[in-house]
Amino acid sequence: MTPEDVTNLFTRSDGSYLFARWGRPIAPVVFGVDDATLATVKGACEAVVALAGHRMAETDPELGTNLMIFFFRDWAELTAVPDLDRLVPDLGPLVARLQAAGANQYRFFRFDQAGAIKAAFVFVRMHAGLSALPAETVALNQMVQTILLWSDTAFADQSPLARTPDGTLVLRPEIAAVIRAGYDPVMPAMAQDASHALRLAARMGRVA
Repeated sequence: MTPEDVTNLFTRSDGSYLFARWGRPIAPVVFGVDDATLATVKGACEAVVALAGHRMAETDPELGTNLMIFFFRDWAELTAVPDLDRLVPDLGPLVARLQAAGANQYRFFRFDQAGAIKAAFVFVRMHAGLSALPAETVALNQMVQTILLWSDTAFADQSPLARTPDGTLVLRPEIAAVIRAGYDPVMPAMAQDASHALRLAARMGRVA
């Protein structure tokens, strides 16, 4: 992966560069799944957090839960979730836009004063296409896209996941290296200058 490739992962569609990682342990909760799928989602979360060298927690001292993952069939279901509109600004108009766009997923992040991620809300509409995928694929894909603040176009052309010749689901090695480099203690929790991507690229070889 070239420095330009790394830069593109955090360059948004408006041309701005923005990187952020979690600044606190991740305390997740999952809605809308059965026990078996819940275990799969939490397993994916644990695996990606361990890859990053970050931490998980039972609760967040400020928020209680700081990663909320919702699985559902129709976007309209979100408007019936108690108090969700207090956590996600302009929830009604957002749901309308997502419905009109035919979207199947959306992630909303909140940040602390230093710009690090302090909370995330992950919404996954299980339409026919997603429902046909193995639960581990959906879960791992969502966790990879939540562990960092990637560009809104980062994985538009290629999934962060791949399958080995024997069919094992894996995270693409270059994406794993970006995640590990992003969580290197010497790197900032938030960056808005594209020179940050050069530092990431330089560290990827050291942490791979």
